Amino acid sequence: MNRRAPSVFSIFSRSYATKITPRKPRAPERPPPKQIDPLETSPNAVKTALPGNLTFIHRPPPSAPTPHSLSVNPTSPLLRPASDPAQAVPPRLRASDEKPEPERVTDAQIHMIRYLRKTQPLLWTRSKLAKKFNCTENFVGMIARLENPVRKEVLKVRDEAHDEARSKWGHKKSLVRDIRKKRKEFW
Repeated sequence: MNRRAPSVFSIFSRSYATKITPRKPRAPERPPPKQIDPLETSPNAVKTALPGNLTFIHRPPPSAPTPHSLSVNPTSPLLRPASDPAQAVPPRLRASDEKPEPERVTDAQIHMIRYLRKTQPLLWTRSKLAKKFNCTENFVGMIARLENPVRKEVLKVRDEAHDEARSKWGHKKSLVRDIRKKRKEFW
């Protein structure tokens, strides 16, 4: 058994070939593109030298002139009288949009709304007053707002009436309502 002792070079050198990937050929560098001045190369451009080292260049439009492009032509729409802007508006889509605005509520009616709302808030709700005086519920709420203690009482009575209807709900619907109420407590 005649083996040679390993040399120092053979221990630290690689005994296999490494994989060499060939480099991809690059596209040759292009010179910067030359910007062509359209005023210089246009065959229809008319150049006129002006004093003060200025140049005036006039190019005709790219299309043939139409009767609408010339303001001196008698058939030009530019020379017609201005049309009424209401004629250009398309018709309304729904007949409900054509309702006339309700008449303004007078000061006497406003005082009456406030009086009725303050004396009997359970009977004279916002919706009833709005129908009676031909105005919106928001308007009634703005001019005849209930004070907090009275408002809370009205809401309590309303909630009791609603609870009667809620007692007829099914199990799932009432469970979902209770979960929602519990979640609202953590806000």
